[in-house]
Amino acid sequence: MSRAARRRAFNGIFVVLCGIATALALGVLIMILWTLLSKGLGGIDLMIFTQDQPAPGSPGGLRNAIVGSLIMCAIGMFFALIIGILAGTWLAEYGAGTRYGAVVRFLNDVLISAPSILIGLFVYELLVAPFHGFSGFAGGVALAFLATPIVVRTTEDILTLQPGALREAGMALGASRAFVIRRIIWKAARSGLLTAGLLGFARISGETAPLLFTSLGNQFYNANPTQPMASLPTTIFQFALSAQEDWTRLAWVGALLITMAVLFINIVGRVLARETHRS
Repeated sequence: MSRAARRRAFNGIFVVLCGIATALALGVLIMILWTLLSKGLGGIDLMIFTQDQPAPGSPGGLRNAIVGSLIMCAIGMFFALIIGILAGTWLAEYGAGTRYGAVVRFLNDVLISAPSILIGLFVYELLVAPFHGFSGFAGGVALAFLATPIVVRTTEDILTLQPGALREAGMALGASRAFVIRRIIWKAARSGLLTAGLLGFARISGETAPLLFTSLGNQFYNANPTQPMASLPTTIFQFALSAQEDWTRLAWVGALLITMAVLFINIVGRVLARETHRS
């Protein structure tokens, strides 16, 4: 067999293997979505959004868990966006090519892959044990630790893609570097910064382990972040292990709600990221 024929054969085998792997991945994804839709879609009604966690055998919904998840995710994203955008800006504009910047970038990448349960334990020792109580604020801080490195990495990548001519033009007019970053670079990269926030939110919206150590959960409606607070992931964890059929049904509904929210956020983030690369 000639060299050209061997290359064509190896190329064909590689393409077939890639196609099989892609088909398997898509097949698993379709099976997961089908299971969620078949078991959770029928349980969605108005009570899901208007009533709180029920007692076994009683009608109810997931209002307290939905509100708790939104509050804790909002707290987490508040800290993650401020710290993440500023840190990502420093890495892209000031720390690029420096040894200190390389160390910060490496530690940020390590934090991205850190197990969420370790983050929960750390925040437990930081904000729960010293104050002798679980709280929604502690849960939000734990989520912030998970979302911040995503925002940092995405912000750095987006700002690095901005043309250097924008910086040079602003400084040529006498503007300071900080002014150029705030008024020109951030404005040009606003869709990318929004993408960073969406990806960070998608990362934390389904986390369970850190919330078990920080917010604990609450079977009643509570919008006070200084008290234990329910969330969709912890409620799903609790209900899925129950032998009660109505609780199991609510667990599937909660899983479907989180999946659809994460899927929608990821699609929006991908679309915005594509538009940023085109511009």
